[in-house]
Amino acid sequence: MFNRNRCLRRVAAIASISSLVAGCGVLSSDTPDDAGPIVVGTTSSPSTLDPAASWDSSWELFRNIYQTLLSYPVGETAPQPDAAESCEFSDSSNQVYRCELREGLKFSNGEALDAQAVKYSFDRIRKINVNGGPAGLLGSLERVQAPNDREVIFHLNKPDATFPFVLATPAMSIVSPKDYPSSGLRKGTDVVGSGPYTLDSYDEGEEAVLVKNDAYQGFAERRNDAVTIRYYQDSGEMVEALRDKRIDVTYRGLAAGDVVDLQSKTSKEEEIQLVEGTGTDINYLVFNPKDPWANKKPVRQAIAQVVDRAAIAHKVYKDTVDPLYSMVPKGLTGHTTGFFDDYGDPDVAKARKILTEAGINQKVPLTFWYTSDRYGSETAAEFKELERQLEDSGLFSISLKSRPWKTYVGGYQKGEYPVFGRGWFPDFPDAENFIAPFVGEQNALGTPYPAPEITGDLLPRSRRESDRANVEKEFEEAQRILVDDARLLPLWQGRQYVAASRDVSGAERALDPSTIMMLWELHRKTAW
Repeated sequence: MFNRNRCLRRVAAIASISSLVAGCGVLSSDTPDDAGPIVVGTTSSPSTLDPAASWDSSWELFRNIYQTLLSYPVGETAPQPDAAESCEFSDSSNQVYRCELREGLKFSNGEALDAQAVKYSFDRIRKINVNGGPAGLLGSLERVQAPNDREVIFHLNKPDATFPFVLATPAMSIVSPKDYPSSGLRKGTDVVGSGPYTLDSYDEGEEAVLVKNDAYQGFAERRNDAVTIRYYQDSGEMVEALRDKRIDVTYRGLAAGDVVDLQSKTSKEEEIQLVEGTGTDINYLVFNPKDPWANKKPVRQAIAQVVDRAAIAHKVYKDTVDPLYSMVPKGLTGHTTGFFDDYGDPDVAKARKILTEAGINQKVPLTFWYTSDRYGSETAAEFKELERQLEDSGLFSISLKSRPWKTYVGGYQKGEYPVFGRGWFPDFPDAENFIAPFVGEQNALGTPYPAPEITGDLLPRSRRESDRANVEKEFEEAQRILVDDARLLPLWQGRQYVAASRDVSGAERALDPSTIMMLWELHRKTAW
């Protein structure tokens, strides 16, 4: 019997996942479906509706209701025009970037989207400057000009070949100057954007109802008229909803046990397809330099020597993730295995030697924090396993604490956590985005990490090179510094799973290179 699941499961890279369409022989209509909205389930709900505040997976929603100058059409791994008609560096030093907007762009409320609105959106992000927010992505931006209604010119304070990638992130969503205040975040649940959909209604933590935006002009070819996103606390509840046909697609937060269960089902047993791809999301620990124990390098090194990533991947995640030994994941130029090269396999004796040579002869007391509702159902079990590994070494006394994401963010931004867990879904598919966001006085972690050699030399050098294949040396050196400091401890690299009802098509095309879902690709099949 033809096993559609088997054909859909193995993918070399999420960026090339669209090739499965031809390989699996799916026959379906390209016309928008009329059987009601596509309903998508996820365990990752937005933390905000204002792009100026978000450097997190709120971007999932932003990609579909706001618009950026550049974005990623299906099959593209480099940014292409969206709100812009064209964009390019207009100088030889990668310091002046010019975009020309599409003609006649409008926001969902009917107001004109012109170059002044684009300038306003970027100036606003930098003026509000939310701690841990997207202003950190604009470190190379000096000023924005809007010489006429359709022309936007970005002047950079240093060469930055990655700037087009930054423009393609949902953090750079264009907002209405009349509806979004220049010096503060917008309150309420109404959204004024220019994306493929408008936000018809929003119930925080529960549901977002999206309907087709008739005013949209961009590259997206919408294959449905409406999408409803439902937010779940638990993977099991989400999968049950999929099986009961209360939702059509699941994305973000499938628990390992649910993935394994879905993988084991045959097409006869279950009317669900599972799309798998190699992801670039990573999971890691952050050590707070303000904590009296976490700020000691030998303590961090001893933890790095004890932690067993393979056990976490196997016991907690049932081999649905892969152990990770550098902050840059496999599949990207510049990936190394620095932590394995330096520490090898877990070894308690080596860890004890690191501590005793530093004059630390007592059990090191540390509190590990994690978020209870952000990175999937296994997070609590993952931290229990970390606690077990470190306690069993006899070298550490570990306490575990957790908070929901909304309050968890404020805690780490205030420096309240000695050690805390974070996940990272990339802003764009480049090694730069797995190093630059975490270093510097202002970074995505809200925890200052100066790293002057990285920020002052290696990153600037890499940004002068437009051909990203030529920056391997700089990123390998940056990772050597990160391994030596052990301020950030990578744990695992994820795989991407999308489970969908068999009557829904487009799941294999719906993830961009940053693994953000393009909801407009989803539609119901009309034939097999």
